Amino acid sequence: MKILKYIYKNKKQWGVLKNKKVIKISKQNPFNKINLIKSSIIPIEKITLLPPTGPSPKIILTGLNYKDHAKELNMDIPENPIIFLKPATSLIGHQNDIIYPNKIRRLDYEAELALIIKKRGRNIPEKKVSEYILGYTCLNDVTARNIQKKEIQWTRAKSYNTFCPLGPWIETEIDTSNLKIQSYLNGKLKQNSSTSNFIFSIQTLVSFISNIMTLLPGDIISTGTPAGVGKMECNDIIEIKIENIGKLTNQVKKI
Repeated sequence: MKILKYIYKNKKQWGVLKNKKVIKISKQNPFNKINLIKSSIIPIEKITLLPPTGPSPKIILTGLNYKDHAKELNMDIPENPIIFLKPATSLIGHQNDIIYPNKIRRLDYEAELALIIKKRGRNIPEKKVSEYILGYTCLNDVTARNIQKKEIQWTRAKSYNTFCPLGPWIETEIDTSNLKIQSYLNGKLKQNSSTSNFIFSIQTLVSFISNIMTLLPGDIISTGTPAGVGKMECNDIIEIKIENIGKLTNQVKKI
């Protein structure tokens, strides 16, 4: 099932995508039982997609979680997951513009598989993690690389408005053990890996994070980026494509 959040007739709504048509979800809450309003069907061309998450989620990302990326950077495999946060104000949806900030000298893309939390959880055992996941989507961990390299912590480099494209929808029925993950810059393949290269599994990540902070419905956990990250320039089009989920597309613009 593909769950999406969108604007239609100036109203934010949740729906399910079937055969290129959107069926509205009743009570507007995909985190509980999903009931469809079958009398409310809209062609996907008539909606504007939004980031498929709650109004103010925690955005928790993972650094250095692909074996090929660690090898590319000549870095040791970490003993525990490396996590950091982005603010909710960094979120944008499919086909929204990534704004290239003034005075930033290098802006990078990072293709990532992200998951959306379904229900409140704390100290979640690995064997029960699947019960807390609504589904999966594409994320671009946009990074001001020149700032990241000169500062000890990554908050400023990762947190500008528009630095977290997410979407286009949430896929609920998927095996994530060996998904192809790719990025394309202006149509040219840049990253090409698989989630089979994870250092820490999704089960390990969710359990680890839930032992630090309580997870809430709509929270986002992203699983790291593979080898091949690189820079973007103004007017570039960046696409994050994940097998059996879809493609997240955004263009880089100056204000």
